[in-house]
Amino acid sequence: MTARVRRPVSLLIGTILLCGVLGGVAGAQESKTIAMAKELTGLLDAAKLDAIAAKDPTAPDTYVAALYFSGSQLLVVSAKYQVPQLLNEKLAKKEYRDVYTDLNSAFVEGTKCFVMDIGADGMKARKDDTRFDTCDVGAKSYAFDGDWKKQKFASEEEYHKAYQESEDRYAKMLSVLIAQAKK
Repeated sequence: MTARVRRPVSLLIGTILLCGVLGGVAGAQESKTIAMAKELTGLLDAAKLDAIAAKDPTAPDTYVAALYFSGSQLLVVSAKYQVPQLLNEKLAKKEYRDVYTDLNSAFVEGTKCFVMDIGADGMKARKDDTRFDTCDVGAKSYAFDGDWKKQKFASEEEYHKAYQESEDRYAKMLSVLIAQAKK
């Protein structure tokens, strides 16, 4: 091949590779929690509820609760609780707001996951206008605003890994709450 042919071919291959990488990153940022948050908030709106809570069927003594501000935010917490019998009684009475409050204050250390879904529209990896979602897992806090350097991540890939792990946790929490809301 001559130098003239190699350069366009190299540019073409480079462009194809770049599009594939960017497409992969964009695809990785597609949130599976968008539909789940929409389903849960629709169920809560239909039932005229601003809170929901349930015991996590896959984890002993772990509970999930949400506080919902229609159209603006969904605050979701999951944790093991120090006195499960008390939460079981509150769940039986459908005192969901109390369960939410208790989970935020008397959880077993190291078991809490707290998500602030601003917009109540699913977790997103980047800022949407000026708002962004956050996730606290144990002692770590993540602000998913897209600025991985400001948060002192070693790389953008590490940021996306933290986002994916947080979103997976959020999806699990939402599925527990959706099942409860459908009862």
